[in-house]
Amino acid sequence: MAVLFVSLPVILTNTVIVVGCLGYLAMLSWQVFLFALGVIGLGAVGYHLVHLRAIHYLQDASSEQDRLFGHFRALTDGAKELRLHRRKSRVFMDQILGESVESVRRLRTYGMSLFVISTSWGQFLMYAFIGLVLFVLAGDGPNQTHVMTGFALVFVFMVTPLEGLLINIPRINMARVAASRIDDITREMPHGQERQASPQVPDFQRLELRDVTHQYYHEQSDDFFELGPINLSFTPGEVVFLVGGNGSGKTTLAKVVVGLYPPDGGEVLLNGERVEADDWDAYRQLFSVVFSDFHLFERLLEAPREDLDEEGNRLLAKLHLQHKVRVENGAFTTQALSQGQRKRLALVVAYLEDRPFLVFDEWAADQDPLFKEVFYCEVLPELKRMGKAVLVITHDDRYFHLADRLVRLESGKLLAIEQVVGEEVVLKTAEAT
Repeated sequence: MAVLFVSLPVILTNTVIVVGCLGYLAMLSWQVFLFALGVIGLGAVGYHLVHLRAIHYLQDASSEQDRLFGHFRALTDGAKELRLHRRKSRVFMDQILGESVESVRRLRTYGMSLFVISTSWGQFLMYAFIGLVLFVLAGDGPNQTHVMTGFALVFVFMVTPLEGLLINIPRINMARVAASRIDDITREMPHGQERQASPQVPDFQRLELRDVTHQYYHEQSDDFFELGPINLSFTPGEVVFLVGGNGSGKTTLAKVVVGLYPPDGGEVLLNGERVEADDWDAYRQLFSVVFSDFHLFERLLEAPREDLDEEGNRLLAKLHLQHKVRVENGAFTTQALSQGQRKRLALVVAYLEDRPFLVFDEWAADQDPLFKEVFYCEVLPELKRMGKAVLVITHDDRYFHLADRLVRLESGKLLAIEQVVGEEVVLKTAEAT
């Protein structure tokens, strides 16, 4: 809109000048004036046709830019998921974001090039008319030279106002095309870690945290919150529930486990080997996570599979979503669902990623009792049978007996690790720290 208000006075001024010049030409010779109108009309028609095509390209570019802004938001909102899945990150950056940026660039280039062509067409006709007037139409009559010279001089004078009109009209149209998207906000793309060449997920036999600590500033308490020291291990085919009060550090511990928060102290061992600074990206490829602030991408970005749609729709039916959404061509047909239903879609994505270690952060908090039952009594046992290691952050104590172990956290400290035998919870170890 700022472009509109800046260009409007220029357009009005130049329009008055052009109209005045045309009036003067009509006074000099109405025959030549009609010829001049024909030239101007021919230029206007050509300009208009090219102009419409240019506007079409700019509208397409603006629509694609809307999608690009959505990809920028996906990049920030889904940063955790992208860091945990190297192939998903590469596909998103190269195929989704990269293609969208290239499409916007190409469409805008086409549109602006056509504007230049249309402007050049108008200028060509103006100078061609001046040449015709001076070298073809000018005769030997007593007043003919005076009339033709007047026409040539007025047309030369009109070139600058006409150029002003031709330059500013495209700017107004660009502003008009952009006005409908004025609320879109671009966000800076975060700088992620350098992508490695191999998407190979490392082998997982045992994961161990030894004296791990992590510290961060807590705004509400105006103090530093310290997690740990934590001593904890995970193995395939095991379901672990992480429990504790609000603010006890459960989500922080989960992010340390999956490698989103590097430990400030202690060490993380994968299959008995310490995870070093250069290994964290490969380490994160072990995990599929559904955070409480999860993000769903427009497309399923998992490894290409022939049965991706079929498997996705099977899982949707398992979660009673087959009548609301389907997986078609590697994407959900809609995401306009409730928060609880969208979280079920995130569970489907975690299934399809087929990682050896899954983490669920309060997944059942937004679910009704029916789907809590499905999650705890069907989904978790199935994942266990598949040999997955599962860490579940939960407050649902009625399902504690379904875990293999309960890990209790309080104020960042590991309070107890309890073994579940049948439906009995037995204290196995306790932390004094």
